[in-house]
Amino acid sequence: MRTGPRRPSSRRVCAPGGSVASVAADGHNGRVQQRLSRVTTADGSALAVATVGEGRPVVYVSGWLSHLERGWELPEERAFLEGLAAGCRLVRYDRAGCGLSAPTSRAPSLEYELEQLAAVVAELGDEPFDLIGASLGAPVAVAWAAAHPGTVRRLVLYGGWASGPLISPASAREHILGLVASHWGLGSDVLTDIFAPDAPASARAAFGRYQRESSSAATARALLELSYALDVTPLLPQVAAPTLVVHRADDRAAPLAQAEALRDGIPGARLAVLPGRSHLPWAGDAPALVATIRRFLGLRVARTPAGTLTPRQQEVAALVGEGRTNREIAERLGIDERSAEGHVERIRLRLGFRSRAQIAAWYAERR
Repeated sequence: MRTGPRRPSSRRVCAPGGSVASVAADGHNGRVQQRLSRVTTADGSALAVATVGEGRPVVYVSGWLSHLERGWELPEERAFLEGLAAGCRLVRYDRAGCGLSAPTSRAPSLEYELEQLAAVVAELGDEPFDLIGASLGAPVAVAWAAAHPGTVRRLVLYGGWASGPLISPASAREHILGLVASHWGLGSDVLTDIFAPDAPASARAAFGRYQRESSSAATARALLELSYALDVTPLLPQVAAPTLVVHRADDRAAPLAQAEALRDGIPGARLAVLPGRSHLPWAGDAPALVATIRRFLGLRVARTPAGTLTPRQQEVAALVGEGRTNREIAERLGIDERSAEGHVERIRLRLGFRSRAQIAAWYAERR
C-alpha cells in the first residue's frame, strides 16, 4: 500500500461523494498517526483505507459499522488500535456506505464484502498478510482465507460466529432490526449497551454517536441483517492458515458456542477465552486482548513503560494518587471537569489499567 512519508503534512480521504479531499495530518505530538487513502473496487465503489504503523501488513476487517476518523478519535478504540499496530502495518477500511467510504446502491452480501477486501489487499502486493476479523469481519475473514489460502499468513477471529442465524433467537433479531430501521437513535443506544456493557458511560455515549455518524439507518439495518444471515460453516474446513479464535466468555452479542464452532470447524484452530461481557474489542480488558492477538501473530508483547506518560498526565496521575476527584483535578489544574476525566481515561488506557484505583496504586508504588 502506498503509505507515503512517515509524518505527512496532509492526508487524502474519501469525501461522501467518493471524491478525494485533503485534511490536516494528525496533530497528536509524538503519538502514532494514521494515514488515510482510497481504493476502488472492481465495480467502482470508493473505499477509505487507514494505515497505522510500519512493517509487515496486518489487515483488520471491522464489525458491522466503522468510521476511520471517529474511531481514531475515540480514546478507547484508538488505544486498542495503537496497541495492535506497534511493530507492524495495520490496515483498516470503511466498508461501502460507511464512515469515509462512498455510498453504494448495492445491497450487502458476502460476495460484496469479499470484493471490498480484495480491493484493499490488492494494494499490498504479493506479500502474505495477517488477517484479523472482528464480529461481522470474522465470517468475512473466514470466507477470504478459505478462498485465498496462499494470501493469509495467520488468521485471528475475534467475537465472531460460524452461523449468523444462531447468534440469537429470531424474535430478538427481528426486534433489533425493526428498532434500527424505525428509530436509529434509540437503536444505536440499545446496541451500544449490548456491545459494550463494560465501557464507561462516557465511552458508550460517544460510541452511540459514532455509530449514527457511521451510516444511515437503512445501511445499518442492511448490514446487521447480513450479520444475522451469514453462515460460513461449510467453509471452515477449507481454512488452511494457522488460526486463533478469541472470544470473551460472556459476550452479549455473540455466544461463546459460536466461537467453539469456529474452533471445531477450522483444522488446528486454537480458542482463547478471555473474561468479560463486551463485544467491542476496545471495551473491557482491551490490553489483554491486544496481548493475546500480538502473541499469536509473533509480535512483541510488552507493557507500555510508565515513563511514557506526558508531563500533564503525570500531574493528573499524581492527583489521582492523592485521591482527588475529577472536579478537584480540574480545579487544581485550571481545566474543565470533562478534560480532567479525559486525562484520567487516557492514563488508564496508556498503562493498561481497568480503574483509577489501579492508577492510584501505581503512583503510590513509584513515590
